[in-house]
Formats: sequence, C-alpha cells, structure tokens
Amino acid sequence: MDRFPGLSEMTHAQKDALILALFERLDAAEARIRELERRLGLNSSNSGKPPSSDGYAKPPKPQNLREKTGKKSGGQGGHEGSNLRQVATPDAIIDHVPAACMACGAGLGLEQSLGHRARQVFDIPPPPPVRVTEHRAHCCQCGCGARTDAGFPQDVTAQAQYGANLAALVVYLQAWHFLPEDRLAELLRDVFGVDLSTATIAAMVSRKASLWQDLAAAIGARVATAAVKHLDETGLRIATALHWLHVASTWALTFYRISPRRGAMPEGFSGIVVHDFWRPYFTLRGIEHALCNAHHLRELKGLVEAGQDPWARAMSRFLRQACHAANLARRRSQRLKPTYLAWMLARYDRILAQGLAWHEAQPPLPRPAGARRGKPRRRAGHNLLLRLQAHRHDVLRFLENPDVPFSNNQAERDIRMMKLRQKISGCFRSQNGAQAFATLRTVLSTAKKQGWNILQAITENPQTLEQNLKAN
Repeated sequence: MDRFPGLSEMTHAQKDALILALFERLDAAEARIRELERRLGLNSSNSGKPPSSDGYAKPPKPQNLREKTGKKSGGQGGHEGSNLRQVATPDAIIDHVPAACMACGAGLGLEQSLGHRARQVFDIPPPPPVRVTEHRAHCCQCGCGARTDAGFPQDVTAQAQYGANLAALVVYLQAWHFLPEDRLAELLRDVFGVDLSTATIAAMVSRKASLWQDLAAAIGARVATAAVKHLDETGLRIATALHWLHVASTWALTFYRISPRRGAMPEGFSGIVVHDFWRPYFTLRGIEHALCNAHHLRELKGLVEAGQDPWARAMSRFLRQACHAANLARRRSQRLKPTYLAWMLARYDRILAQGLAWHEAQPPLPRPAGARRGKPRRRAGHNLLLRLQAHRHDVLRFLENPDVPFSNNQAERDIRMMKLRQKISGCFRSQNGAQAFATLRTVLSTAKKQGWNILQAITENPQTLEQNLKAN
C-alpha cells in the first residue's frame, strides 16, 4: 500500500518542492522543540521566575549565582568567636560545699573552703505576673476653703487599661515577628497570664500605626531624595483583591506603600534608582537608572544551560569579574583606574558585538501559526543582547560610580519579609489594616537598619526617632 498517495504521479519538480516543504516543517518543529525545552528548563535560579513557581522540581541548594571560593564552610581563620563566656560579676552566687569529710566524717562548711571551681548558667527569670499600677488623682482642700483636683498622666485615660510596655510588645511580636493575632493572644496568656482579645491586639497595632504616619512619611521623603535608592514591587491580597506593595529603600531607610495599581510610580524622586528593568520605572523623571545585574546573571545562566548562545558564558564571566573589581575598589575607598575601566568597557562591547553577529547569522524564527504580519520573532538571547546594548551605561553604572551596587538585592531583601508575612497570615482583610502594617514595617525596618533596639524604638516619641535618623 502506498504511504504517499499520488507520489508516483508527481513530477521531479513537484517532489523536490514537497521535500523542501517537509524540511521547512521539520526545521520549524525542531526550533519549537528547542524553545519549549528551554522554557521547561527555566526556574528561579536561571530566569526571573519567582521561587514559588518552581513547584516540586525546585533546584537543589546551593543553586545560586555564587562561585566556589575553595574555602571550607563555617567561620574562617581569624574570625572572632561568639561562644558563651563567663562574666566577672554574676547576678547570683550559689555555694556548694561538701557535707562531711571523706576521711573522718566530720562536718564541713564554707569556713573550711580552700578555693572553688565556678560554672555559670545563663537563664531568664520566670515570667513576672502582670503588674497593676493604680493612679489616684486626689482632691485637696486649701485652708481658704477652695478645692483643687489633681489630673491623671496624659497616657492614663481609662478606668482600666493596658500599659505602653505591653502594647509595645504586642506591636513588636505582631508587626516584626509576624505572629498572627490568635497565636499572639495565646502566647501572652501562657507567658504573662494576660488575656487579650484579638480585637484589643488589632486596636493596639492600629493606634501605633496612626502615631507613626508622619514618621513614615518623613522616611519616605528621605528615601526619595537619597543619592541611590532601590525600587521593587510585589503582589498583595487585600480582601481577595490584588493590590501591589511597593518598596523604596537604601542601606539605612525603608519605605513601603500600597497601591491598587502596579504601575503607580512614586513622585518627587531624584538621584539614581536601582531596579530590575521593569518598564514603568523608566517613566520616572529627573533620575538616572542602574539595572540589577543579578537578574542578568540569572538570564545568562539559563542561556548557558540551554547551550544556544555561545556569547552568554563570556558575558556572565565578565559581569562576575566586573563585580569583583568594583567590590575591591569600594573596600579600598577608591575608584577604578581610568585605563582599567576603559578596557572593561571595550571588553563589554566586544562580547556584545560577537553575540549580535552570531544572532544575525542565525536563520529567522518561523512565525507562529496563523501569524502573517508583525515584526520577525527574536530569540530570548537576542532580546537580552539588545537590552544590554541599549542600556549599556545603566548596566555598568556600578563600575563608574562606587555608590551604585551591582544588584537590586537591597530592595529584594526588604520585600522578602513582607512575602513571608503573607505566607504566615494570608491576605489582609481591609485596606486600613494593610496600610497600617506597611506604616509599621516602614518604621521597624528602618529602626533595624539604624541599629536601634526595636522594642525600645516602639516606645520612643516619633519626633525623637525622626531627629535621630542617620543620613541615607
């Protein structure tokens, strides 16, 4: 039986045309297979996909962008240890003396001691019961017959209320350590014997957020005028609706804000903004851009693993070496030498030229089925090359300016804890609750970067905290 009906009646020209069409279809199928295999191989370590998308096929750790240093894990030589050591003045001393002599059985006491060996135990005292302080405002009568009533302290406003220290502990555990309200109530009941309702906990958190609104706004204004700041955003569920949490931060300050639109850009920014090449960031006016090279390294790693772009390995090696050179110069408080910088820039351009030449020599990708119009499709590596070429100064700004970091990891670290809060407690129930949490985290994250004791900062006057803010 003939597998190709009518083939025997075809002319040689028709057979050649058929063979050519079959080869074209085969080439298109192979190209599609390679593209699908490349997409299947993408994960959070070699692309911009979030770790949550890895599923059960998560890459084993360490699966990151760090190179091996040849050093053993753990503390290195010369590292100052932090093990527990005895103190010179313990809080309490308990003497242990033998009850009787081992030879004659005579009684022994502390008077017969010739010396001692010491061992110290570091522990915390049992949780103290709640201390109730009663304020009495007396009414006094003068010799002239007039009566005068005393006033209560400004923070004592109810017949019975919880104090500032307990409220600070609630805010600390709920907003900094992400304890949900019901578990926080259980902890306070078991440890301190305080039976707080979840509504009372929510009210304490809301009051502190209200007191910190102006302080959070002042932190945001400082971030906006900082010489270098980092931007990032992530999705946030509020009453089942998708909102967006935006972070703007420096090494010393953090500012969070919530918006129903992902593309709602901040206003009044100046200086240099480090980000991950999300297009709306380029709508900011009056700023310079610095692109996150950790994202570039992940994309290059995906191209290297796919084995389709020979230039990707050279560019990945270049970015790592450039990062190392910039870090060494920064530690020495120096700039890169002009000759070395010019050599690095020329090397970068050579790698781009080689990559572009390779891509231009490749056959064009077939159009999707049914597509007859539009620009020709480009390979993923070709798009990355064009981006690295068009934004050359933004990619390499860290080489020219020692204040600009290699990556946008600062913003990613600041936003990661907010994602952790979502995993623990889920979405927010209301817009006010989400905004209150963003205000609290703005101040608490900034307090951590400033080196303050967070629990003490919660009880401080907001104006005092603002005056003590370090330069950004």
